[in-house]
Amino acid sequence: MNEMQLKRMHEGKGFIAALDQSGGSTPKALKLYGIDESRYHNDEEMFELVHKMRTRIITSKAFTSEHILAAILFENTMDRKMDGKYTADYLLEEKGILPILKVDKGLAPEEEGVQVMKPMPDLGTLLEHAVERHIFGTKMRSVIKLANKNGIREVVDQQFGIGIQIAKKGLVPILEPEVDIYSPEKERAERILKEELLTHLDKIPSDTRLMFKLSLPTKDGFYSDLLEDSRVVRVVALSGGYSRDEANTLLAKNPGVVASFSRALTQGLGDSQTQEEFDRTLAGSIRGIYSASIR
Repeated sequence: MNEMQLKRMHEGKGFIAALDQSGGSTPKALKLYGIDESRYHNDEEMFELVHKMRTRIITSKAFTSEHILAAILFENTMDRKMDGKYTADYLLEEKGILPILKVDKGLAPEEEGVQVMKPMPDLGTLLEHAVERHIFGTKMRSVIKLANKNGIREVVDQQFGIGIQIAKKGLVPILEPEVDIYSPEKERAERILKEELLTHLDKIPSDTRLMFKLSLPTKDGFYSDLLEDSRVVRVVALSGGYSRDEANTLLAKNPGVVASFSRALTQGLGDSQTQEEFDRTLAGSIRGIYSASIR
């Protein structure tokens, strides 16, 4: 683990750019960007187009370490290059931004009001490859739809179990047990989730370092006590379907929590924009998210 990078993630001002759309979410991300299905005919063409979109974002003059701490990458992106360098090296060397890798393989079918992660049989190999590619940390997502104690405990058990495995490789895991913002039991699910997170934190080694990526809570400042634990490097928030303005407004009510937005970050960007229009739109988005993150 690089102590300087860890210090930047723990103490630095800024937010995390989530650029890890994959699988089923890629066509939607491209469509929002102005590229429909008629522009590609297979997965390789689709991933090439989304890599060009991500390259345009990351290489933009608006995308800097002044406002951005880290960027979350899809595995396919990690193994592609930008300006002749592997993406993680470009982020580190050209931008001073930490690279984070999405490692989950998607969600299992819903049971007991939750969706745990699908099995990751090749995780060990992927983590070794991530270390070779100079990745700082990882991210993995589960979803909580109902306030079911057994289901939520299963989600947290899985997240921490795999998170410890990742931390042992010298990477900083981001645990993302997302509570569906449209859940009719959102606030109660959040209470159960936080109780489980605190219980699990108490059981892990004191020298473990991890992060949480959580839905913006119903109660302002609800996750502040997680920030007090020395094992928690950072707590970040996902936009979860809120518009950028809604997400920024809610985020600003949660001191110490910073953004890790995806759709809210890329909202308004388009394939047909001139570079000047693209940079201006992205800069406005970044400034707004940064302001909400440090407020």
